[in-house]
Amino acid sequence: MIITKTYTNSPVNVKEVLRYAGANKATNEVLKMVEDCLTEAVNCFTYKVCYGEFPIIENGANLDLGFLKTDSKDLIKNLDGCDSVVLFAATVGTGIDRLISKYSRISPAKALIFQALGAERIENLCDRFNKEITDIKISENKFTKPRFSAGYGDFPIFMQKDILGILNCSKNIGVTLNDSLTMSPTKSVTAIIGVGSEKSGD
Repeated sequence: MIITKTYTNSPVNVKEVLRYAGANKATNEVLKMVEDCLTEAVNCFTYKVCYGEFPIIENGANLDLGFLKTDSKDLIKNLDGCDSVVLFAATVGTGIDRLISKYSRISPAKALIFQALGAERIENLCDRFNKEITDIKISENKFTKPRFSAGYGDFPIFMQKDILGILNCSKNIGVTLNDSLTMSPTKSVTAIIGVGSEKSGD
């Protein structure tokens, strides 16, 4: 069963926005620009996640999750000790993409801030969802592993097709994949969270 959830807004971590923008030592001018961008973008985000839990059919030299098979050593290592995965996709919507496109033409500096803001927002959403799943699994006497995405290590980026397909992302949260394997909206993420019943020797 695939579940879709919509989240409310959450506070923006300005330090993270500055980090993504490469402006750790921000001047007053940069801080004012960030403040202006936050004000303009305040209502442009929609926070959506769709997810499902799937058993690990085989976790040896090859990993079989039912919806995909892979020999990714990095993913197999990440899922060591797990017996299922929570597969999810998250997006903050197309509003930030429109602002990035608009300011790419008229103010590259602001476009960079909006890019950074979008990155902070989608990571924040993934962290919120990840914590929610972890808390649920802890209450069931289980544990979770750090989330792992297609494109990490040797886990091929083209696996995005299988992930978006099994979650029916186009219908559920409006996320699609183009021929170059870029997601739209661009501030979207897919990931796998390993779930186990007893601690493995990490």
